Amino acid sequence: MAVPQGYRLGGVYCGIKRYDDKLDLSLLVSDRPAVAAGVYTTNLVFAAPVKWDRSLTPGQGLRGVVINSGNANACTGTRGDADCKQMAELAAATCGAQAEQMLVLSTGIIGEFLPTAKIEKGIRDVAGKLGTDEASLTAAARGMLTTDTRHKVATRSLNVAGKSVTITGMAKGAAMIGPKMATMLAVVMTDAALEPADAQSMLADVVDETFNCISVDGHMSTNDTVLLLANGAANSAPLAGDDLSAFQAALFEVCQELAIAIPADGEGATHLVQVEVQGCRTRDEARSIAKSVSESLLVKTAICGADPNWGRIVSAAGYANIPFDPARVHLWVNNIHLYEDGAPREFDRKAASESIKNNRDTHILLTFGEGDESIRFWSTDLTAEYVRLNADYHT
Repeated sequence: MAVPQGYRLGGVYCGIKRYDDKLDLSLLVSDRPAVAAGVYTTNLVFAAPVKWDRSLTPGQGLRGVVINSGNANACTGTRGDADCKQMAELAAATCGAQAEQMLVLSTGIIGEFLPTAKIEKGIRDVAGKLGTDEASLTAAARGMLTTDTRHKVATRSLNVAGKSVTITGMAKGAAMIGPKMATMLAVVMTDAALEPADAQSMLADVVDETFNCISVDGHMSTNDTVLLLANGAANSAPLAGDDLSAFQAALFEVCQELAIAIPADGEGATHLVQVEVQGCRTRDEARSIAKSVSESLLVKTAICGADPNWGRIVSAAGYANIPFDPARVHLWVNNIHLYEDGAPREFDRKAASESIKNNRDTHILLTFGEGDESIRFWSTDLTAEYVRLNADYHT
């Protein structure tokens, strides 16, 4: 994994979490001013860092991102706003910047005040450990995790405008995942040069096709954020035309890889489920159907039990409030045709069950014959371990 030119980053344990092997503070610094863009939760209840970052993106002259995990700094009122600004000030001071040049991310338990003394010490500690190697990138990616079982990093390199540029992203998320935005954090950094408006437009489009196409439990968080930083260290002129299109394609690949990694690491999950919907009138209609199927508790538990229960899948599509002709619906699970033109097909139930049981990946394909629009959505099954983890999360 490559760190783009002009960035230094790292992660440390500062005492927010209970155990010192769980890093809980990360810092990413650009050695030169960067363009920044952001996409955020649409929840009316949002955390202090979301409010702070929204006010600064899209924008120019940003110098980095400071991240804490274990505490969301959400529903913390005016003190939460002040604590967020203090985090920005402390992090900005490490690179000679102003508070308004530093973005902030927080994740963890809602409704508790930040332990500001621990965070202040942690920022001092991590500032002395910033690096450009893969170990530094891994430490930064680990510092943003909560219930994740593994860190999530993706990178791509491409040639644009006669220069080699790199895009590298890191993300966190395992549960409380529900689109617009999916409940997660991500930071993507690049050494390409971008105009603020282009960065914001590209990021919004890419997020809609990636992070907004995942769901574990349909629960939208207060802290969801995806940030893009572009510092131009690899090329001085902002990308345009075909170069900009090529960059967006690579950005999509990075974000899709990170997005899929989130439900793949879903709390207690034993299956990663891809729901593909084809033949709809609009992409939004396809998304609504895919989301309905992905978030159905009965579909999720059927997959957990390796039950090829086509009735639950078709039913979940039917209550998505999207009009379609049931007599034209087809359904496949792991390439086994279960349902055709509104009626069940004869199929080998044992083989279908084994195909689910013996593979972590499950593929559901629904076709509707109403149009040409399609979408892919990723989710998980629902297990007793998911219930245990979330029942015990705070207590």
